[in-house]
Amino acid sequence: MSTKGGGKAPKGGRGKPKATKSVSRSQKAGLQFPVGRIARFLKTGKYAERVGAGAPVYLSAVLEYLAAEVLELAGNAARDNKKSRIVPRHIQLAVRNDEELSKLLGSVTIASGGVLPNIHQTLLPKKVKGGGEIGSASQEF
Repeated sequence: MSTKGGGKAPKGGRGKPKATKSVSRSQKAGLQFPVGRIARFLKTGKYAERVGAGAPVYLSAVLEYLAAEVLELAGNAARDNKKSRIVPRHIQLAVRNDEELSKLLGSVTIASGGVLPNIHQTLLPKKVKGGGEIGSASQEF
């Protein structure tokens, strides 16, 4: 069978149809984060001599998961404070109240994040033992 002559164009080469739409690697992986850009950063960053095809996909998926986790917790913190916009304070509250994220970002300073509200136990007023109110001595007689 000859590829020259009439009929349909061969699979590759000059007879390639232009109607095929390019599909990004992010779309193929079902991700929102840019796989191609992360691949480029891995290559230009000289982290290794060669970068495999799966490495930027995996890294994109991990970064997307972490971003989604932080944004979900920060959104909850914003809603708890009756706000519709996430500000750095909400991200700080979200990260520091989550054990694993706090460990991951332990040495990270979030600008305009503030601190967690915390009063040391020794500074709190002491509890009165006996259960009665102060000044209700009329029952003693």
